[in-house]
Amino acid sequence: MYRSHTCSELRLSHVGSEITLAGWVHRRRDHGGLIFIDLRDRYGLTQIVIDPSQEGVHELAEGVRSEYVLQITGSVRPRPDGSANKNIPSGDIEVVVNSLKVLNPSKTPPFEIDIEKDANEELRLQYRYLDLRRDRMKNNIVARHKIVKTMRDYMDRHDFVEIETPILIKGTPEGSREYIVPSRVYPGKFFVLPQSPQQMKQLLMVAGMDRYFQIARCFRDEDQRGDRQPEFTQLDIEMSFVESEDIMHLTEGLMIELVEKFVPNKKMLKKPFPRLTWKEAMSKYGSDKPDLRFGMEICDVSDLVRGCGFKVFADAVAQPEGVVFALRVEGAAGFTRKQIDDLTEVAKIYGAKGLAYIVLEKSEEGTGAGTGGAGVKSPIAKFFSEEEMKKLVEASGAKTGDIVFFGADTFDVAATALGQVRLACGDMLGLRKGDELAFCWIYEFPLFEYSKEDKRLVSAHHPFTAPMKEDVAMLDTDPKHVRAQAYDLALNGSEIGGGSIRIHDAVEQAKIFEVLGVSKSDCEIRFGHMLRAFEYGAPPHGGIAWGIDRLVMIFQNEPNIREVIAFPKDQKAKDLMMGAPSEIPAAQVAEMHIEVMKED
Repeated sequence: MYRSHTCSELRLSHVGSEITLAGWVHRRRDHGGLIFIDLRDRYGLTQIVIDPSQEGVHELAEGVRSEYVLQITGSVRPRPDGSANKNIPSGDIEVVVNSLKVLNPSKTPPFEIDIEKDANEELRLQYRYLDLRRDRMKNNIVARHKIVKTMRDYMDRHDFVEIETPILIKGTPEGSREYIVPSRVYPGKFFVLPQSPQQMKQLLMVAGMDRYFQIARCFRDEDQRGDRQPEFTQLDIEMSFVESEDIMHLTEGLMIELVEKFVPNKKMLKKPFPRLTWKEAMSKYGSDKPDLRFGMEICDVSDLVRGCGFKVFADAVAQPEGVVFALRVEGAAGFTRKQIDDLTEVAKIYGAKGLAYIVLEKSEEGTGAGTGGAGVKSPIAKFFSEEEMKKLVEASGAKTGDIVFFGADTFDVAATALGQVRLACGDMLGLRKGDELAFCWIYEFPLFEYSKEDKRLVSAHHPFTAPMKEDVAMLDTDPKHVRAQAYDLALNGSEIGGGSIRIHDAVEQAKIFEVLGVSKSDCEIRFGHMLRAFEYGAPPHGGIAWGIDRLVMIFQNEPNIREVIAFPKDQKAKDLMMGAPSEIPAAQVAEMHIEVMKED
């Protein structure tokens, strides 16, 4: 037996016992002959002591270095008075070694493991098996396990069945780019890796499974960001005979249980979670996943600027769906010109042509129109009369010492750009507090959105999302404004989960494909299995999927999801540890009946 106890298990009650431990050398200290080693395993640390009187053991210990793997046998004794370490569970005792065996030596690690210190991420990913020995990473992986276990227990208590769905499936392009797997047995044919188990879980409802869940692996061949990976994990849920309210209520209960169990030190701002329609969220916060840890709401001033002397505003509201929005930033009159320029660049990234603003200073300092004891300092003040400016300031709710930023464009562009400016201002003013959790539900999303790239309507979520019942007639007359029976769960400005009530009627599903411009022949080729299933008594059903990686990332206060995944890809979707993707032998390529084309 390699060990009788773990390195976090021994207490004063074990004093006098002969024990065996195995683990890694965390730290080694030589105190004038006495050698102290902190021995580490997954569970914690134990201090072991090698006395010079143990000649063979002491000589061996002198050659031991960090990350050597040791097995020791010894007796447990209390630490001397005043030397207990209250920071570790085994800090009241130490083990006097009488036998030591080096199970495996170690090269000097490329970064420090015993100290939580920033290291180059590429190096960490290349040596991930070493990175995972560090407390931070170990704690993240263990926390993830416990969070997922709690999810499973909760779903089991609510009569859900965990069902695994295939990883190799048929390609049915409906969203992000898919990973393609060539078939050796069927030349010229391919599987794809699932973007999600969407179709399978709906077919499980047709099969009468009623309540399904899965900790599902999903794959998307898309550009990477801090909260994205080419392969990721989600809590996947589907239920029969339900409406949106049933799914939102059930999953909100799970989220509250997770927060109270795993991050009790964080303040949950509102229970039950606030609910906003998509239109409300975009109009007030410029985001369909708003951060509600702070206010700073956007307001619509379009009616106040119609026909005004500032051409940018007047032209914007004269266009179809054109708006002018205002964002009051309280106490921001001290922003420097550089800070305002930086915020302007933020707005431009999200489609705005610029960022107009007014600063409210004391009257004697400002220029332009006076407004209730404040003066307006702004490049656009000269285009407005005193009365017009006063109405703008009143509409925004601004006071002396504030800045008001304006977005003038189509609804989507103006709202989104100001929404990002709002978040940037929240960061600059310290309003996005790490110890607060602000959940909210967003519902009534648009069913479709216009793709400039494809020059047609595409599904805002996926083509199996049911329209609002009262909007079904508009599928023929005004599909762009049809609302979906969809709902997202947002947390602190991140989307945590998203779902919808699904279409369960073959005729209605075919109508959606018609609006999307999918021909009947393409429907049969790509989705014939779904349409046929709906002809055999498909129940009303709906579901939701949560991003587990993103949720654990937020719970663990990590900057990106790579820190909560055991073996992630880097930001270029490469596995630096194994060197993937990589070339494969030509014979194996030929066996797949494919040809690799060389780029110029």
